[in-house]
Amino acid sequence: MLFPTQIIKYRKKHRGSIVTTENKTDFIVEKKLKCEEPRLYRVIIHNDHYTTMDFVVEILIRIFDKSTAEAVKIMLDTHRLGRGICGIYTYDLAVTKVSQVHRIARMRGFPLKCSYEEA
Repeated sequence: MLFPTQIIKYRKKHRGSIVTTENKTDFIVEKKLKCEEPRLYRVIIHNDHYTTMDFVVEILIRIFDKSTAEAVKIMLDTHRLGRGICGIYTYDLAVTKVSQVHRIARMRGFPLKCSYEEA
C-alpha cells in the first residue's frame, strides 16, 4: 500500500507507469481535464409599436452598460430592422439580462420583448 507522500514521489518519478509494492500492483493514473470556453449567447431586443425609444435607450444604458451613442444606434437598428443585438454574453448573464429587461418593462407598463440565441 502506498501512502500519500509515496504516491506523490512515484508520480514525479514514474508518470503513468505501474508501481509494484508489497506484492500488490498500484496503477498511477494521471487524468488531464479538458477546459472548454463557455458557449456565448446573443441578447436581442425586439421592436414593437408601443415601447418608447427613450425607454429602449434607458434599458440599453442601464442593463447593458452601453454609452448613449451605442444605445441610440442599437435602438435605431431595432426600430428599422425589427431587432437589435444588445451584446454577447455567457448563458447565465444572457438569461439574467433578459429577465431584467422583462421585469423593468413590465413595471413601466411596456410590452418590450428581449430574447437570447446561441452566437
